Amino acid sequence: MSHLQRSFAKAKLAGLPMEPPLPANALLEEDEPDLPDYAHDEDSSSASSASSTGTIRPNSKHFFARPNGSKSGRNALDPLPWTGYFAQEHYLEHVGPKETVIHHIYITPPAPRGPLFVLHHGAGSSGLSFALCAIELRKALPDSGVLAVEARGHGETIVKTQNGKIKGEPHDLSLETLSSDLSNAVKLTQAKFDWPQLPDTVLVGHSLGGPVVTDVASSGVLGISVLGYAVLDVVEGSAMEALQKMNLYLATRPKYFQSLASGIEWHIRSRTLRNTASARVSVPSLLYQKPNDNSSSQADQTWLWRTDLSATEYYWGDWFTGLSKKFLEAKGGKLLILAGTDRLDKELMIGQMQARLDVSGRYQLQVFPDAGHFIQEDQPAKTAMVLADFYRRNDRSALVLPPKVGDILMKKP
Repeated sequence: MSHLQRSFAKAKLAGLPMEPPLPANALLEEDEPDLPDYAHDEDSSSASSASSTGTIRPNSKHFFARPNGSKSGRNALDPLPWTGYFAQEHYLEHVGPKETVIHHIYITPPAPRGPLFVLHHGAGSSGLSFALCAIELRKALPDSGVLAVEARGHGETIVKTQNGKIKGEPHDLSLETLSSDLSNAVKLTQAKFDWPQLPDTVLVGHSLGGPVVTDVASSGVLGISVLGYAVLDVVEGSAMEALQKMNLYLATRPKYFQSLASGIEWHIRSRTLRNTASARVSVPSLLYQKPNDNSSSQADQTWLWRTDLSATEYYWGDWFTGLSKKFLEAKGGKLLILAGTDRLDKELMIGQMQARLDVSGRYQLQVFPDAGHFIQEDQPAKTAMVLADFYRRNDRSALVLPPKVGDILMKKP
C-alpha cells in the first residue's frame, strides 16, 4: 500500500468504533442477536397497507420479541426470520409490454418527514443481506425508513411472460434492465404507501448494486428526492480484475447443502460472511429446497443456490465498465465504502485527491479493513453509522439560507 493510500485510510478511519469480525470458533457460542427496539405508528402510511394484497406484516404483539427459541432453545446456526428486521414485505407488480415483474421488497416505512434508504444487494445475494444494517440505521436515525429491493432472479422477485408463465434462467440482468427494475420498484412503493412525493432518498448498493444505484442516480429518473448514493465495496478497476477469477471461485464452492444450517455454517467457516447473526438471516434466502426424487424424507432433501451466478457471466462486463466515471459525474452526494484502499482505481484515486482539496467531483471515502466483501453484513453498525452521517451531511432540510439583501436593508434604521 502506498503512502498516499495509507494517508487516506488513516484519515477515514479516525473516530470510527472498532467492530471486529466474529472468529470462526464463535459459531456455537453466539447468543441470539438483539431485535429492533422501535415502534411503528399505527396512524402512519404503513398502517393503511396492512390488509392489502401481497402484503405480509408481522404480528404486532410479537414483533418486538426475540425470535422463537431464545438462548436456551435455539441452535446457533438456525435461520432467523425477516420479521425481526423489517416491518413488512410486499410483492409489487409492474406490467410491461413484454413481461410482468413482481418485485419482492422488505420495508420499514419512514416517519412523515424521515428519509428513505433504498438498499440494493449484490449478485447472488438478496434484500436480507441488509437486515442487520437496516436495524442499525433505524437506531441511528429513528425517523428513517429502509427499503430493501430484490433484483430479478434473486430472492423472491419473479418475472412472468405475457402468457403468465414464470421465466427461469437465464434472466435479463443487463445494467439497463436492473436499473429500470429498481426505479420501478421504488415508484411502486411510493404508490403503495400513497406518498405524494418520494421522501428524501439515499440510494445504497453493494457490489452489483453499486453500478445499479449509480446508474439510477445518474439518470435522474427518481427526481430531486435523491440526496445521494452510496456504493459498498466495488470499484471498476478491481471488479474487472476479480471477474477473471470468478469462475474459479464458483467452481470451488459447494453445489448444494443438506440443510440451511450447513449453508449458514459454510458461509461462516469459509469467511464469506464474518457475522453469524447476519448469516442466519441472509443465507436462507439464497437457497431453495429441492426434494430428492427417490425419497420424501426431510433428511434427503437438498438446498440449491437460488441464483446461478455462472449464468450471469454474459453481463459481468456490462455491470462494471464505466462505473468510476459515472460515479464521479452523477449528481448528488457520493459515498464509497471499501474493505481496503488497495481497491481504489486511478480514476477514483484522483477523485479522492480532489475531495481533499474541496473541488468539483469530490466524494466521501470510508475504509473498513476488518470487513470482508460483504461490508454491510460483517460490520452493520459501522456501515449504518457512516450512512446516517452521509445523510445528515446531505440533508437539504437542515440548510439555513441567508436572508435576502433587500430584507436586510429594510431592517436598517
